[in-house]
Amino acid sequence: MLRLGILGSTRGTDMLALISAIKTNRLNATINLVASNKHDAIILQRAKEYHLKTLYLDPKQTDYHQKLSSAFKNANINMIILIGYMKILPTSFINDWQNKIINVHPSLLPAFAGGINNNVHEAVLNAGVKETGCTVHLVTEQIDAGPILLQKKMCRPTQRYSRNIKTTRTNT
Repeated sequence: MLRLGILGSTRGTDMLALISAIKTNRLNATINLVASNKHDAIILQRAKEYHLKTLYLDPKQTDYHQKLSSAFKNANINMIILIGYMKILPTSFINDWQNKIINVHPSLLPAFAGGINNNVHEAVLNAGVKETGCTVHLVTEQIDAGPILLQKKMCRPTQRYSRNIKTTRTNT
């Protein structure tokens, strides 16, 4: 069984999909800890609604990543999922969790690598690409360059608002 740790800075929408998959036995896992670098992140509120253990750590601490790694280890985590995490992880953290960190990126990598959240969606719209999607990949020292585990494609929405891309569903 996977013992997941989730690290996020934003709304945590993908966490809800994980919770659903666990509750319906489509994913043999538990979520042991949801951590954030933002005290008011909606992902923490959502985690509390599902009675999940949460942790806020101030990223201004000099030993922030060391404390974060220790918290995941103490929670007996064997896989970390980045969901809207708005910080770059240092090499030391990545090495501690080598091949055990997965990122959900809001584009079809390698396109729009290095961007975050709505900035990626705006770049997709501005580039005029015919399709977009998301990528799940292993985290490595090179930003958004780790081995791709899964990609889901969708036609680019015609709306001019990047927010619409995030809410459009796909079956591909």
